[in-house]
Amino acid sequence: MKLIKNLAHRVRNTFKRHKSKKGQTLVEYALILAFISVVAISVLINLGSQVKKIFTTITSQLSYASSSH
Repeated sequence: MKLIKNLAHRVRNTFKRHKSKKGQTLVEYALILAFISVVAISVLINLGSQVKKIFTTITSQLSYASSSH
């Protein structure tokens, strides 16, 4: 009987550890996603004006090309 209780105790502990690892993994993924989001937003803020200039130049070149024909 003691052997069965010991085995049941081990099985319960294994499931508890597995559940806590799942939660830990979820938190790690959330932190990684948050970090990537912050980096992406920072890059877009810093490069936004340069991208706007490029599109403005392209638009003006297209307008000039269509008006010259």
